[in-house]
Parts: sequence; C-alpha cells; structure tokens
Amino acid sequence: MKPNVLITLPLGKAFEQKLAERYTIASDQNAKKGVDAVVTVGTMIADKAYFDSMPDLKLICCFGSGYEGIDVKAAEAHGVRVANTVGANASTVADFAVALLLASIRKVVTGDQLTRAGKWRGENPAPLLFARGLTGRKIGIVGMGAIGRKIAERLSAFEAEIGYHNRSKKDVAYSCFETPLELATWADVLVLAHRADETNRHMINAEVLEALGPTGHVVNISRGSAIDEDALIAALKNGTIAGAALDVFEDEPTPRTDLTSLPNIVVTPHIGGGTSEAIVAMGDTVIANLDAFFAGKPLPNPVTA
Repeated sequence: MKPNVLITLPLGKAFEQKLAERYTIASDQNAKKGVDAVVTVGTMIADKAYFDSMPDLKLICCFGSGYEGIDVKAAEAHGVRVANTVGANASTVADFAVALLLASIRKVVTGDQLTRAGKWRGENPAPLLFARGLTGRKIGIVGMGAIGRKIAERLSAFEAEIGYHNRSKKDVAYSCFETPLELATWADVLVLAHRADETNRHMINAEVLEALGPTGHVVNISRGSAIDEDALIAALKNGTIAGAALDVFEDEPTPRTDLTSLPNIVVTPHIGGGTSEAIVAMGDTVIANLDAFFAGKPLPNPVTA
C-alpha cells in the first residue's frame, strides 16, 4: 500500500501528477488519521498541538528552504522527521536579489514610471543620471548559505567587495563580521539571505539602518520578519538610508501601504524563487526526500533542531 501524502496548498499540476505516480494523495484537506507525510511550505504552523492531532504522521516535507513555522523539536518529540529543499532554488533567488539591488540603486522603477508618464527624466534628472553604480560597492550579505554564496559570486562579478555575517564562519574568501551591526557599519548595501526565525526577528533595526548610512540600500529576499518595518519606514522617509528593495514582508499578502507607497523602495510579491526551473527542482527534491524516507534511506535534505 502506498504511503498517504497530504499536500496543504496547490503546488502545480505537474508536481502533483508526478507525486501521484508514487504516492496516494490525500483527498481530504482536513484529514488527520492515516496521513503518513505532509508536503507544505515553511510558513505553515506545525506545533505540538498539530503533531498531537496527526497520529500517523511520519514526515513533513517543506517545499522551499524555509521551515520557520515548523516546531522541529516538537516534531522530533513525536517521531516526525522534517525535510526541506534547501539549495534547489538558490540560483533563481540569487539572480532575483541582484535584480532587486540593481533596480534599487539605479532607480529603475522611478525611471520606468517617469517614461510611462511622458516625463522622460523628470524635472530633476540628477538622481537618475548620477546614481552610484555597483562597481566598488561594499556588499554585506547576511547569511552565507547556498543562496548567500551564489549572491556573493554574482556580485563579485560586478567588481564589488563582499563581506558577510553568518551564525558560523564559512570557508569562503569574503570578510566575516561578528554581528549585523558590524557588517552594516562596513557595508554600502545589505542583502538579507539568511534563514529567518524568532532568534533573528527584527535583526535589521534602527541602529543597523543608521550604521548603513544615507547612501545605503537594503535588499530582502529572506523573510519579512528580519526587518523592523517601523524602523525601515522611518529610515526611508528621513534619509537615514537611500533605498530598499523587498520581495518579502511581515504581513503577506497584504504588506503595509505606508511602506509600499514610499518613493525610494522597490517591492515585489514574494516571487524570488518563482521560475519554472526552480519549481521543478524543488518538486523533485521533495519527491527525493519522500522516496528516501519511505525506502528507509537517509533524507537528502534533513532539518534538525
């Protein structure tokens, strides 16, 4: 008998068809008993009460690298393994981080809006014509995992200097800084690519933004919880920093209008990992985790507490 797998949200017909070739897909979204594995995303809340309600659950597979909603310790206490697809969409997200950074520092959105409105470069073209480029910038990357490394590789090609902050020092050629504040003090740009959880909630606060300075930019492709949005709004309004580019927000899918309406910000609807190649790669990694687990083999992408 095939293991019974519950998919908690639509993940595409191609993936679901591929999964159905190997497993029985639970037809009842409210199913509790008889569910052997759950395929979900990291923002789903799975705490002790959730695991108590799922007596037959053996595995949670997160579609994506995040697992901030999963209480991994509670899962382990219930004998439930957790896996993710870390690295499967790293190239796609890294590409998008660079795109957001370029859009922010080169004022791509402002230029687009002026051109569409028939105003060409506007009454004051200096911000468009004399914006500082990437060459020679000091780029601080928060998180030197699979995505952070690929961002560093891409930005190095722009003749930028790379530094990073990570929970542990990595074997890379870039300078390591002990805290986000130290990194921001050194950097011209902060790119957030770390795994977000409650331990680093509002890591980017007013003090860090002040250290980044009036020509600084922030790019966030991690999670919205990483930035204190009140502090960011104030910093963008009063010129503490020059700009920001955000693909993630604390409240999704309804980010604050007092943030998204600011003129010196680029915003996108959490699409950093959303390419056809990345979706296929993440789906294949989910299936690889399921196949390995139910064959009694080590998980390719285990998550541990």
